Amino acid sequence: MIEYRIDRRSGVATYVQIVQQTKQAMRLGLLEPGDKLPAAREVVEATAVNPNTVLKAYRELEREGLVEARRGLGTFVRRSLGAAPSDSPLRGELSEWAARARAAGLERDDVAALFAVVLDEHFETTEKEQDHR
Repeated sequence: MIEYRIDRRSGVATYVQIVQQTKQAMRLGLLEPGDKLPAAREVVEATAVNPNTVLKAYRELEREGLVEARRGLGTFVRRSLGAAPSDSPLRGELSEWAARARAAGLERDDVAALFAVVLDEHFETTEKEQDHR
């Protein structure tokens, strides 16, 4: 079961945070096709957000074809994303790298910026090639 963590200081809309965290759980294999998302009421109780915000996030996920609402039953995952299970050896390597970065005195935002640059270097060509197809 996914537990949403809302960062009210992030500047990211709450419903977007719910969408992003749901997608992340799907990419990591924590949510798989057929799994039920928490009821909006449960998310509201756990995060103290407006029920309409949760419903907006779920509608966005449904619009993207990732989940489906079943009347009277709840909202269910329709498909998976990515192929990076949470127990991947790469996760362990990344965790070790993040620990070294922190020990070197880097702040979270510094690490995020550095990681984003490296991602861009390694994935920019692939994405451009796909755009031209």
